[in-house]
Amino acid sequence: MNLTDVKLIATDMDGTLLNSEKELSPVFFHLFDQLKTKQVLFAAASGRQLFNLQNELSSIKEDVIFIAENGSYVAYRNRELLVQDLNKDIVHGLVRIARKIPDAYTIVCGKQQAYIENTDARFIEHVNMYYDRQMVVNDLLEVEHDQFLKIAICDFRGSEQNSYEWFRHLENELQVKVSGSLWLDLSHILANKGQAIKALQKEFNIGYNETMVFGDYLNDLEMMKEGYFSYAMENAHPAIKGAARFITASNDDNGVTKVLDKLLDAMR
Repeated sequence: MNLTDVKLIATDMDGTLLNSEKELSPVFFHLFDQLKTKQVLFAAASGRQLFNLQNELSSIKEDVIFIAENGSYVAYRNRELLVQDLNKDIVHGLVRIARKIPDAYTIVCGKQQAYIENTDARFIEHVNMYYDRQMVVNDLLEVEHDQFLKIAICDFRGSEQNSYEWFRHLENELQVKVSGSLWLDLSHILANKGQAIKALQKEFNIGYNETMVFGDYLNDLEMMKEGYFSYAMENAHPAIKGAARFITASNDDNGVTKVLDKLLDAMR
C-alpha cells in the first residue's frame, strides 16, 4: 500500500498522541494544518468525554472528528454521526456490581455529562482529567433524562487485575474494555473504536487501504483491524503490538507525529 493513499487518520489520545504529561507535540498543529490542506480527515479516538476532547483540541475542533467514550459517540462539526447508548436497566445492573468492587469508583457517562456519587479526592483528580462536564449525585441509580454511553470504573487496585474480573463474564453481552491501568469501560456490545472507524469509512466513502490508525491500549484493539496503516506505539500493550501492522516510537518520543511527518513527505 502507498502512504499517499491515506484519507483518514484516527489516533488514540492518552498514551498515544499525548505524552506522559498529557501534552501534545509542539509540531502537531503545524502537521495538522498540512494534513487539512491535503484533505486528509483527522479523528481523535478516545475513552474521554466529547467535551473534554473538544477542549483539548479547541483551536481545531471544527475540523476534527471526535470518537468519544470509546466509540459510543461520534461527532463532527456539531453533527452526530453515531450514538450507541446503553439501556437504563443494564446501566443500573452494572452500577450495582461496581459498587461491590473494593477500591474502585464508578462514573456513569451520559451524553450530556458524567455522573458520580463519590467525591474522594484521589478519584476526583482522575475524573477531572477526562470529564469536563460532570455532576455529583446522591445516587447513580436515580439519574434520568440522559442517554448513557458508558460506565467507567476508576480502579486503584488496577483494572486488568481487579475490576475486570467482576465483569469478564459479560463479554458476550457488552464491551468490557481495560482502557488504562486504572480504567475499565463498559459499553454497548456494538460500541468500540473499530465500529466508529467503519461508520466514518461509510460516511466519507473511505476504504480500509486509505485508513491510518494509532493506539496503545486494549480499547484500541478493534480499531487496529480497520486500517491497513495500523500503528502501535512502542509503549503499547503487547496485545496492541500483536494486532498492529507497524510499530512507531513511544508517545514520549512523538511516535504519532513522526509518522505524520513521513506521510506528509510522501504526499509532497
